[in-house]
Amino acid sequence: MNIALHSNYHEIILQYVLQAHFMRFIAVRENRTARLTILIDPEKKKIFEEICAAQDLTPSQVVRKLIRRYVHENAGDRKLPTWLEAGAND
Repeated sequence: MNIALHSNYHEIILQYVLQAHFMRFIAVRENRTARLTILIDPEKKKIFEEICAAQDLTPSQVVRKLIRRYVHENAGDRKLPTWLEAGAND
């Protein structure tokens, strides 16, 4: 087997394994199947998306983080899931 091909094969397998573990980790933490639609000013949206991209984040990642923080800070006496408690400062 060609050494370059052999090396590439191992990289592909490693990426597959890491992606599978990452997806399993996400599934355990949070069920991301509900959709939230908001209306905002188009210019504000454009600036928000530019800032997210500059930080290598998606707008969804940032919004989820903001919602987690807001829920954590305003939950009062509500019992929160462990994954939500642990991720409040993410």
